[in-house]
Amino acid sequence: MDSKYEALFTPWKIGNVEIKNRIVLCPMGGTSLFGWMEHTGNHFDKEAARFFLEKAQNNVGLIIPGIAPIRSTFMGQWLYQNKKMFAELRDFMEEIHKTGAKLFIQITAGMGRSWAIPTPLVMLHNMPVVRDIIKPIINIPYQSASPSELPSRWSDKMTCREMTVKEIEEIIDAFAKTAVLCKEAGVDGVEVHAVHEGYLLDQFTLKYTNKRTDKYGGSFENRYRFATDIVKAIKAACGKDYPVSLRYSVESKVKDFCVGAVPGEEYTEMGRDMEESEKAARYLQDAGYDMLNADNGTYDSWYWAHPPMYMPQNCNLEDVAHIKKFVNIPVVCAGRMEPDIGAKAVADGLIDGVGVARQFLADSKWVTKLIEDRLEDIRPCICCHNACFNMAHYKDVANAQSIYDASHIARCALDPTVMQSNKYKLTPAKKQKNIAVIGGGIGGMEAAMVCAKRGHKVTLYEKSDKLGGVFIAAAAPSYKEKDRDLISWYRREIAKHPIDIKLNTEIKDVTALGADEIIVATGAKANRIPVKGNNLGIEAVEFLLGEKEVGENVVIIGGGLTGCEIAYELYLQGKKPTIVEMQNDLIVSDKICLANTSFLRDFFNANKVPVHLETKLSEINEDGVTVTDKDGKSFKISADSVILSTGYRPAPIAKKAKNVHIVGDAHKVGSLRTAIWQAWDVAMKL
Repeated sequence: MDSKYEALFTPWKIGNVEIKNRIVLCPMGGTSLFGWMEHTGNHFDKEAARFFLEKAQNNVGLIIPGIAPIRSTFMGQWLYQNKKMFAELRDFMEEIHKTGAKLFIQITAGMGRSWAIPTPLVMLHNMPVVRDIIKPIINIPYQSASPSELPSRWSDKMTCREMTVKEIEEIIDAFAKTAVLCKEAGVDGVEVHAVHEGYLLDQFTLKYTNKRTDKYGGSFENRYRFATDIVKAIKAACGKDYPVSLRYSVESKVKDFCVGAVPGEEYTEMGRDMEESEKAARYLQDAGYDMLNADNGTYDSWYWAHPPMYMPQNCNLEDVAHIKKFVNIPVVCAGRMEPDIGAKAVADGLIDGVGVARQFLADSKWVTKLIEDRLEDIRPCICCHNACFNMAHYKDVANAQSIYDASHIARCALDPTVMQSNKYKLTPAKKQKNIAVIGGGIGGMEAAMVCAKRGHKVTLYEKSDKLGGVFIAAAAPSYKEKDRDLISWYRREIAKHPIDIKLNTEIKDVTALGADEIIVATGAKANRIPVKGNNLGIEAVEFLLGEKEVGENVVIIGGGLTGCEIAYELYLQGKKPTIVEMQNDLIVSDKICLANTSFLRDFFNANKVPVHLETKLSEINEDGVTVTDKDGKSFKISADSVILSTGYRPAPIAKKAKNVHIVGDAHKVGSLRTAIWQAWDVAMKL
């Protein structure tokens, strides 16, 4: 192991509990050991248990599973009521401790206005009779109850009611009862969720969300009372030596309801600022908390707690390191933490632990590989949120995430086996076949590797001189270093398998290949708007690959993800982008997480990037474009260059047949997740 990482592998203590190294697997929604959104309510989740045991066997120091609602989302069962679940947990903890790892259970008081309510439930909530009928199954007013009457983060058509004192006291009591059961089951500690990310306890602490006039509102002490009452109740029930961690946001980074502050922006903090945080951290420590598991942000500024690729690496380290100066308990920092920077921060005494979450989804063995000096073998997390937290939100839509996805978050776009081990698995093929894969993009490479691992003889055909496909263009922007790392990882990984790779080979007739099975992964072609002057436009891929240069003033036609990412890159280059979009919002997609989309929307707003919504392209001219708004008014936007980002259509080179299988964008334009998962869906059956 490189000596620069040595500080990560030194022991430390949380209270009296010693942790063998400084790497903390931070909680991710959907990885609770007590289930997540299943209709059956609380239960010991064997899939999550397998997930964490594998991580424990691969040298993680401290494991903190995802949030366990103190009262289940469906059926309203209190955690402490299921004694059988804790008996199973006891057996699991024995297995965890054999590895030398430690584990804390994270318990949440709730989400309040941050509850990511799906759009259909918003409609039911606003139908009082129906809402009352379904309460025994899902109590929407309870799940979204907040410190005060507040607007939902997810829907302007929903108002969250004020929580009663009786409900607060029931939750405090439930925390204590649950912590006792965790301690009896051999769990090393508990984490209270959370004065963090704008969840319920955090909403109580913040002035802009807490307008109460009772003992849980008003003064600083009253606003933090809910969180301090919980730790005091746990300590009273479990003893002062039983460790209690707190998930904590140093600063809220909020300008207004549903509006965050992007890095480097000058703004007035609406939530918790650093001055209050300095006081709050010490106050929470003195109340009994033994650790702060820290980052920044709320759901109004979600990209701080769930950083997309646009956020800087180690984005929360400076703030978290500052807050450590005001406490005597350990402090963990999370948020795109890189091992080398994290190790140096530990060595310099800036933080005590390095919090990592979604990298464990992308590569469960990354810590072991780091120890073994195999960094090039680590599959990088690209911060896409396509499968781990793909809750999408845009104008007129609360949470577009499907019910299936809502109940199965914490999966991985890059590895479909994560938290789906019963569905996606590698089994030896019953009969070896000759398989031809057409297209060397991500989907094609994934299909080829899965087939090869199953024992098939695989030939991969790629018409260009390199592997990567359209993802090479997608990875081109300056802030997509992890995407470029992923392409490099694929190229190295595929070379480890007995796959015959034929570059500079274009296939026009798949029947001439003589293969038993053919997988078509030839991607998609760009749409071309049939308007006057469209030949003057530059295709998005042409710009991204550097095939055509652009001037200072650039109009981007299409405000989907690609168009917005191009506009962001142009702004970083010092150019002046303008976005023209037909829809009533940017990035109208049910596949892209709000953490990602809200950054781009907030960034364009903060930096005054012109955005014309509900506006159509009419004509491209030598000196700009003519567009028409929703009222039928035409106007001209001057520009040196025009980039067209108006979507794609599948471009398979063959039709689906008995032995011809189509995956990725060639089947249906989607995302990296759909390309990789479809590759597995096909390759597992051949």
